[in-house]
Amino acid sequence: MTQANPKQEVKGNLKYDSKVIQKIIGIALSDVTGLLTVDGGFFSNLTDKIVNSSDVTTGINVEVGKKQVAVDIDIVAEYGVQITKLYDEIKERIFNKVKEMTGLDTVEVSVTVVDIKTKQQHQKDSVSLQDRITGATKDTKDKISEQKPDEKKEPKRVK
Repeated sequence: MTQANPKQEVKGNLKYDSKVIQKIIGIALSDVTGLLTVDGGFFSNLTDKIVNSSDVTTGINVEVGKKQVAVDIDIVAEYGVQITKLYDEIKERIFNKVKEMTGLDTVEVSVTVVDIKTKQQHQKDSVSLQDRITGATKDTKDKISEQKPDEKKEPKRVK
């Protein structure tokens, strides 16, 4: 009688889509002090919530290999912070969270500081798309309700 090998190797592989790594990084960076936005605005640590989009992958570019990850991001830093310390914290958070969740090593983190702003400037500049749409909808509704009943015309029908 032969026994089945209890430690039989099951073949296959594990891959990560770049969106998964981007999402891990986006969430890991969402509360870094002194980091106002990545790529002009996917999150704001001023409000601790998503500002312009629920897509936390915006502005994060990654190359994912079998064992390693390389990351490129553009950021807006808060005026007055020591940017070299901010860079070090960004690298550490990315390395630790990617390693913890996937086992992949982050071998490169390239950060380009595209702007610096005060918190007040950033809040003023961070009007979300939703706010703009809501404002435009309200303006349109107000204009329609201001019209007199006889000004509301039915569209002409084509025969």
